Amino acid sequence: MTGRNGAVVRRMQLGRVLRELREQAGLSLEVAAPALDWSSSKLSRIENGHQGIDVHGVRSMLDLYEVGGERWTELIELTRAVARKGWWRAYGLDDTGYVPLEAEATSVRDVTIGFVPGLLQTPDYAKAIFTSRLRPYAPSELSNAVAARTVRQQRLVRDDDPLTLIALVDEAVLRRPVGGPDVMRAQCAHLVASAGIDRVTLRVLPAGLGAASAMAAGFTLLSFAGIGAPDIAYVEHPFGSVRTDKESDVARAAARFDRLYAIALTSDESVALIQRVAAET
Repeated sequence: MTGRNGAVVRRMQLGRVLRELREQAGLSLEVAAPALDWSSSKLSRIENGHQGIDVHGVRSMLDLYEVGGERWTELIELTRAVARKGWWRAYGLDDTGYVPLEAEATSVRDVTIGFVPGLLQTPDYAKAIFTSRLRPYAPSELSNAVAARTVRQQRLVRDDDPLTLIALVDEAVLRRPVGGPDVMRAQCAHLVASAGIDRVTLRVLPAGLGAASAMAAGFTLLSFAGIGAPDIAYVEHPFGSVRTDKESDVARAAARFDRLYAIALTSDESVALIQRVAAET
């Protein structure tokens, strides 16, 4: 069991709350930062979730903002939660990528154009993806990467800390021979089996849609029920990744997802297409 621990999401959540408390106290960055013996830029980074903060720092902020009682206790516990190492650290991953975000999410909406979603990949398919990198993984790195992906997938079927997935996959992904015919046949069989999981909705964007499908860039929307964190839109690109919780950006991504979902094949039609592609492979 991994346990829920998303240091990035929790740090962003903590920063938002601390900013709200400063504003409620009527203090500007320029006034609050010197009172804490910090620079304005450091306080801004903390409030934006770009820099961590320890319990001592949070206590100083709460004293300055005159916060006490249950609110004090809640924020100290949140600070400790941020500091705890996530399960992914054991697999050589840090807190800067996608996995820490997903670890705290309760639902994921995913659009993939180039490959099968990580949450639905078989180990052999994942290995083929990882070994295609410009900088090849060392054997231990490859093993860790595949194992971490397997740990992520367990949340789709676990009763504790469950994760819901709605995945939209371009038909071209099914026909791209990643790892060779045997790997792809097994991957298609796994997709069919995964489509039967209660928490998984899998729909294919058929090639017949033309530009409506081909022009859609892949992206992920993550939701965090129960912890008061806003949705996050996440996009990977060849030079890194971008994440945002800006309301207007997330709303545009959600509208795009809804549009693609509406024109995709139904779940039953998607399974039938996957089975046909597997038979042709």
